[in-house]
Amino acid sequence: MATILVTGGAGYVGSHCCLALKRAGHDVVVYDNLHNGHQRFVKWGPLEQGDIRDKTRLMEVFARHKPAAVLHCAALIEVGESVKFPERFYDANVVGALTLLDAMRESGVNAFVFSSTCATYGDPQRLPMDETHPQWPLSPYGWSKLMIERASRDMATAHGLKFAHLRYFNAAGACPDEGIGERHDPETHAIPLALFTLLGRREGFKIFGTDYETRDGSCLRDYVHTLDLADAHVRAIERLIGGGESLAANLGTGDGVTVLELLASIERVTGKAVPAARAERRPGDAPALVADNSFAKRELDWSPSRGIDAVIADAWTWHAEVEPKVFG
Repeated sequence: MATILVTGGAGYVGSHCCLALKRAGHDVVVYDNLHNGHQRFVKWGPLEQGDIRDKTRLMEVFARHKPAAVLHCAALIEVGESVKFPERFYDANVVGALTLLDAMRESGVNAFVFSSTCATYGDPQRLPMDETHPQWPLSPYGWSKLMIERASRDMATAHGLKFAHLRYFNAAGACPDEGIGERHDPETHAIPLALFTLLGRREGFKIFGTDYETRDGSCLRDYVHTLDLADAHVRAIERLIGGGESLAANLGTGDGVTVLELLASIERVTGKAVPAARAERRPGDAPALVADNSFAKRELDWSPSRGIDAVIADAWTWHAEVEPKVFG
């Protein structure tokens, strides 16, 4: 077993990865500036507070803990904000990752698992989307992630870095039994927004576009449980530190869920209908985004085990019962 440094380990996906790594027998060190992360989510190893743009601090942490690999989850993630303030995203995401990669090189750490995104693909030219799909992002957020993929590929050529680029589709769900779940400010993701409507934390839910060429006219998305995502990260880390080759892999279920089907799932799980209003399409929304996950199944022996109702059930328990206690 090995020591793994998880940047952004106090955040949503990062904390689930820390849990999965600990369950797999690894030692975890969290590196987080707590700008978007939560100290309450740091439960499975020590917290080293710092910014990924601070190379001196990173070098101190590498020297102290001597990790075998880095799982890089630290990033700004809000797509709309990236359009308004692209400079912030290129600074935090790209400059931060380059600083981290340089600190890894100087410290002799050559395994890099990267929290990437299907946003690197841009508009889908075919569905489902596999890893050979052209990458042409629609937002500065997507471009920042693609730049990090490119930089780590180049460092692999120049310095022997081993990487795993894990391209998430729609991360969702929670692990309420362990007291971790989705908590963003602002929150922009469909599932928590719909659940907040049921909980009286917002007024109504909007369905943006009902005339798409999908089976019911609403947008189609691929929701994958964060615990399934975390399992893939553990497999990728163990592949790299075990001498396996670098890879880029989609992480999704391969089964899309429309917005209307999502609302139906919420009603099945909670027994409550979400008050929803139909609205015009939003600029930039793709009609459908669905992963071809066959490469991850083959190379990582990974398959998601939780469907949309399980995702909703965990998210509902988290937001309705656990989150108020954790942050109350």
